[in-house]
Amino acid sequence: MTPSRLLPTTLISLLLLAGCAATAPPAEQHAVAAPDNAAQGIAMLERISWGVNGGSVRQLQAQGWNAYLQAQLHPGKTTLPPAVQAQIDAMTISQVPLDQLVISMEQKRKESAGVMDDMAKQQAQKDYQQELARLAREAATRSLLLDVYSPNQLQQQLSWFWLNHFSVHQGKHNLRAMVGDYEANAIAPHALGKFRDLLGATVHHPAMLRYLDNEANAVKRINENYARELMELHTLGVNGGYSQTDVQELARILTGVGVNLGANLGADTPKVKPVLQSQYVRRGLFEFNPNRHDYGDKQFLGQTVKGRGLAELDEALDRLSRSPATAYFISGKLAQYFVSDNPPEPLVARMAATFQHSDGMIADVLQTMFSSPEFRQSLGKKFKDPMHYVVSAVRLSYDDKPILNAGPMLNWLSRMGQPLYGRQTPDGYPLADASWASPGQMTTRFDIARTIGSGSAGLFKTDGPQAQEKVAFPQLASALYYQSLQPTLSPATRQALEQAASPQEWNTFLLSSPEMMHR
Repeated sequence: MTPSRLLPTTLISLLLLAGCAATAPPAEQHAVAAPDNAAQGIAMLERISWGVNGGSVRQLQAQGWNAYLQAQLHPGKTTLPPAVQAQIDAMTISQVPLDQLVISMEQKRKESAGVMDDMAKQQAQKDYQQELARLAREAATRSLLLDVYSPNQLQQQLSWFWLNHFSVHQGKHNLRAMVGDYEANAIAPHALGKFRDLLGATVHHPAMLRYLDNEANAVKRINENYARELMELHTLGVNGGYSQTDVQELARILTGVGVNLGANLGADTPKVKPVLQSQYVRRGLFEFNPNRHDYGDKQFLGQTVKGRGLAELDEALDRLSRSPATAYFISGKLAQYFVSDNPPEPLVARMAATFQHSDGMIADVLQTMFSSPEFRQSLGKKFKDPMHYVVSAVRLSYDDKPILNAGPMLNWLSRMGQPLYGRQTPDGYPLADASWASPGQMTTRFDIARTIGSGSAGLFKTDGPQAQEKVAFPQLASALYYQSLQPTLSPATRQALEQAASPQEWNTFLLSSPEMMHR
């Protein structure tokens, strides 16, 4: 590198250091204006979506702000570019129902365990693990394709938020075969609906029941894992006013709630006492086995729950979802995700009041938040976690041009410590800015920006022995940039861009700027 080439590199290093501090670009560049101000509209779009691109700006301009927001809060059917939809439709997880898929994988696992020849057994077990990994990769790929291309951007953001809130780790048991259905059918359909419906969907999904060991929870062999996390992480919060006795009693309520991986509904149904046969429930892989349930009365959150089987769980979930503690805890976490690490207490209180008044309607809670002055004052100040950075970079770089391979995006997320379905502990990935603003993070982000900016990311090269690659150089110096984005950039960023010696370097500088690190 010649001395004349050092200056832009130095400038971009300054930009990266600015990102490391997890502070916003200069305040004067992001002054909050009237709701119909174009710059504020772009800033709000950046926060409500996974990141601004040409398509989302056109959508906002065509609908106007209020109509756009209502369409995001109450989305219709997702319409994807045909090439993206074709990728999703071709996936095994899109074609095979969860119960059939998991039961088939369970049969393969048993067959591999029964192979007598050591080498053949090792190969069979390797094939089983590779198939599980392939299914999980399909799920993660589908998730990212929806994040990048779905016009229902708020729904996609909320799907990730709730997936993180009701976190499961794909590495446990056979969850790699389940995470796709968990996200698509337990989380996404309820992301903007009633919290009680969302909570119930997660409670009845085999991925959650297996991950938190409730399939091992039975009368006289109580397992408290799920009961504790259900209150501490999913509803009331750690300071939600429950006791260890409540944990124990909820665990008793949850006895018998589990998973049945058997292939034959008749042969694999447990022999239930005649008096309890009507209580047996099996829906797909979900099972309530009355033989394993504690039918005694329970004292849960200060009230008696009569021992009567699976109906006890509905009563407990109703109580949890409608608790004022849950309203406040969930509202605070939403505000932390969308507003700031330490959201203003008055805002959280207003959101919690809406939560209770609307019986937990998530879209209404978000409407209260989006309408608040605290939300508008926060625009441009929230540091992007890895998911937001990676998805926003691809959206901005390629707009609606369908990528052919999400593998590079998955690799970038893993490098930055936030792989999909990869959080080992049930608390989900941290939402605080400081968790993602280390110098190592920023170095990785610069590498990603350079890779995308040079057109060598591999997003348009298919996998396999007959790999195909399409030329797809990012067009960042576009009408979107000059009409909407350039006015939001600081003088330092604009100066660095002016000194770029090539389109590739210009792309790199923009994608690694402090403004690109914030939303």
